[in-house]
Amino acid sequence: MDEHNPAQRSDPERRHPLETQVTGEVELVERVSALIEQARESIASYANATLTMTYWRVGAIIDIEVLGSRRADYGEQIVASLARQLTEHFGRGFEEKNLRRMIKFAQQFPDSEIVASLARQLSWTHFVTLMPLKSEAARTFYAEHVAAGRLTVRELRRAIQRKAYERREIADSQIGPGSTVPADTFSDPYLLDFLGLHDGYAEADLEAAILRDLESFLLEVGGGLTFVERQKRMVIDDKDFHLDLLLYHRTLRRLVAVELKIGEFDARHEGQMKLYLKWLDRYERHDGEEAPIGLILCTEASREQVELLEMHKDGIVVAEYWTALPPKHELEQRLRGMLRSARERLARRRLLPTGDGRDGEAPPHGS
Repeated sequence: MDEHNPAQRSDPERRHPLETQVTGEVELVERVSALIEQARESIASYANATLTMTYWRVGAIIDIEVLGSRRADYGEQIVASLARQLTEHFGRGFEEKNLRRMIKFAQQFPDSEIVASLARQLSWTHFVTLMPLKSEAARTFYAEHVAAGRLTVRELRRAIQRKAYERREIADSQIGPGSTVPADTFSDPYLLDFLGLHDGYAEADLEAAILRDLESFLLEVGGGLTFVERQKRMVIDDKDFHLDLLLYHRTLRRLVAVELKIGEFDARHEGQMKLYLKWLDRYERHDGEEAPIGLILCTEASREQVELLEMHKDGIVVAEYWTALPPKHELEQRLRGMLRSARERLARRRLLPTGDGRDGEAPPHGS
């Protein structure tokens, strides 16, 4: 190279036109991305605040105008009747149990200005998580820390489990700060119900990724099986539980609860399923139907990959049920294939992200 030739001298301030173009595109992407993130944050904040304040106002109206001015038994009848009518018009978000949550919400947080302020940072699910706490001071403590640290619902539950209020160690806990837009903002089932997007959310985990495949497979090979609901919500002791898949077996005249577990079978899975079956038996079983049965599917080798529950009392049901399904070894093989396929889809999603962070598939559900 001729060092005396200005055209060949290295000039750190001079850039190749292509390099300048690439740098400009990167900066443009960053600016546009920041704008989109800001818009999404604003939309999420506004939607959550509107939902929360609506629920607070509904609860306050019922508490003051119905329960506060009438006999207790008559007030209870009014609440039940109102819940039925609202559910017909607006969906499951206004079932009686949820309506009573709204009443409790208004009772526990009577100051509308404080609720309006907190609602900018706390979702309705945040408040539902706080309601079982017995102490007003504890509810205030956790609410303020959620608002200050922008904690997700999962992080809030972890703080409560660690008894952060009692120990006053929230600053030293392992709870990290939430992201700009909390990860579970738009997977909040209450928000989606409120917006009329009942099945419009997806969770980026393997269970959610293969759930729809599993549903299609069971309906295809299970003679007499019909679909009832995905991510069936059950309220037990004022806490939310979600069953992966609820089917109905027309021949056996039974509800079939299906839970998918990534990994080996754990004894706790059986306890969880039996709790679900007791709830279904009490609240979802119709006249003329037999008791619900449960099917737990696990993706890794264990002492039992497929568990059938609540059927030991009636051996013939087991035989009839397995007649309507493929042999266990075939079901296990298909499940492992679904797992591999789901992992591949998630890998492609990371390598080839789309504008909304999904891989272009329909959302797998319903937590």
